[in-house]
Amino acid sequence: MKKILFTLILAVFISANGIAQENLTWHTDMNEAFEIATKENKTLMLFFTGSDWCGWCKRLQKEVLNTNDFEKWAKDKVVLVELDFPRRTPQDPTVKAQNSQMQRMFKVRGYPTIHFAKPEITSEGSKNLNSLGSTGYVRGGTQKWLDVANNIVKVN
Repeated sequence: MKKILFTLILAVFISANGIAQENLTWHTDMNEAFEIATKENKTLMLFFTGSDWCGWCKRLQKEVLNTNDFEKWAKDKVVLVELDFPRRTPQDPTVKAQNSQMQRMFKVRGYPTIHFAKPEITSEGSKNLNSLGSTGYVRGGTQKWLDVANNIVKVN
């Protein structure tokens, strides 16, 4: 009986603290994400992370990216892209090459880094990413992080 009561209390505590139930789609294919963002007229949110080793990346995910408030904010505003640089987890060579190219393009030097970019197809048919700005971990929780993100993407 005590285990059931503890589990119930824990479930209520977790839901009250706004932990998202992973209802967001994180893309790993830039071409796919670009097409979706272009079609839906959304901004790309590029999350550069070291998923299996970066403590600040894990903290950002726990405090911001895995919350209900972030989910509500992101759902209609951005297309989410995870560009991962794991050390121990095997990664497809195509994804690894794509992520390295994006890292060089955006001059990412540390993790976590989040870049916001507007996709654009030029009159010649080439694809461009127009950088709007970047952020990383922001102290103060979800709302503080969202304030910074809103300032970058100009969404209120």
